[in-house]
Amino acid sequence: MLDELDRAVLHALRIDGRAPFARIAAVLDVSTQTVARRYRRMRAESALRVVGLADPDQAGRPRWLVRITTVPRAAPDLARALVRRPDTTWVKLASGGTEIVAVVEGGDDHALLLQDIPRTPAITAVSAHCLLHTYRGGPTGWHGHTAVLTAAQRAALAPDLEAPSPRGTLTADAPSPRGTVTADAPSPHGVLTADAPSPRGALTEDDADLLAALHRDGRASLADLAAATGWSPATTARRLTDLRASGALFFDVEFDNAQLGVTTQALLWLAVAPTRLDRVGSVLGTHDELAFVAATTGPTNLVAHALCESPAALHRYLTRGLGGLSAIRTLETSPVLRTVKAASPVP
Repeated sequence: MLDELDRAVLHALRIDGRAPFARIAAVLDVSTQTVARRYRRMRAESALRVVGLADPDQAGRPRWLVRITTVPRAAPDLARALVRRPDTTWVKLASGGTEIVAVVEGGDDHALLLQDIPRTPAITAVSAHCLLHTYRGGPTGWHGHTAVLTAAQRAALAPDLEAPSPRGTLTADAPSPRGTVTADAPSPHGVLTADAPSPRGALTEDDADLLAALHRDGRASLADLAAATGWSPATTARRLTDLRASGALFFDVEFDNAQLGVTTQALLWLAVAPTRLDRVGSVLGTHDELAFVAATTGPTNLVAHALCESPAALHRYLTRGLGGLSAIRTLETSPVLRTVKAASPVP
C-alpha cells in the first residue's frame, strides 16, 4: 500500500503529468531525489504510467463501448487479441470472465464491428453503444488520485498554459499540414516557414508522431520528443503548450488502483428517463466512487465505472448513492475482474 508521500506524488502527477520533480519536491517540501525515487518505485511496483492523450471530445472520432459475450474460457484469448489492436483504448474482463467490454475508436470502415467480430466463432453475443457525451473520464479522471494535496499545493502545481507561444520565425524542422505558408500569411506565432506545425490548438495528422511518443511515455524529455517528431526542442515545447492550452492534449495517470485500496470494480449500465439524463449524468460525474460516466446509445443510456474498496462499499453506493435518484429506471451491474488494457499502449 502507498504512504502519504506516495499519494501526494501521485496527486501531483494527476495535476500535471509533466511537472518537473524539482517543482513537485518544492511543493511537497522534500528533496528532488526523494520524489524521483518514489516515482521510479511506483513505476516498477504499482504500474504507474503517465500518458499523453488526445481529448476524445475534440478529436472528432466516434467511440464505441462494445460488450462481447463469449463461450467459457475463450474470453482471455479474445481480450488479448483486442489489446493488440490500435483501435481499442480500454479492454476489461467482466461478469465472471465470459464478457469483454472494450472502448473502440471507430474509423470510417468500422472494421472491428462489421468484419472481425462477426468472423469470430467464440463470440455468442455483441452489443455496441456509441459514446455520446462524457460526464467523467478523460481529462476529468477518478477522484481517488486527487484527495491528498491542499488547495494551495494544487494551485502551485497547476501548469501555466495561458502564456502565448514565443513569437518569431519557427525553424524548418516541423511539418505543416497546409504546405507552404508565406511570410505575409497571418499566424498566431508570427512568421511561419514552410515546415512549421499547425496553428495553435488544432490537432492534425502532423501531430501523430508527437502523440505516439507521449502515449508511450507522457514524461518523455523534450529531446526525445524532438527526435520522435523531427522538430527542434523549442518547436516541440511550443507545440506541447499550444495543444495543452487548447485542451486538445491532456495527461493521464495509470496506476494499480489496488494500491489505493480498491478491491471491487464494476460497470454500471443505467436506463434513465431522457428528460433527466443530463441531470443524472452530471450528478454522477461528481461521485467519488465513479471513474467514468458517459451517455450512450442503446437500451441503457448511461454507463459508469465504479471503483470501491469492497463489495460492501459497492453495495452501499448502489443502494444509497444511486438509490436516491428516482430518474434511474433500471440498473445492471457487471463486476470487472481485470483491466487488460487501459489508455496506454502495451509495453
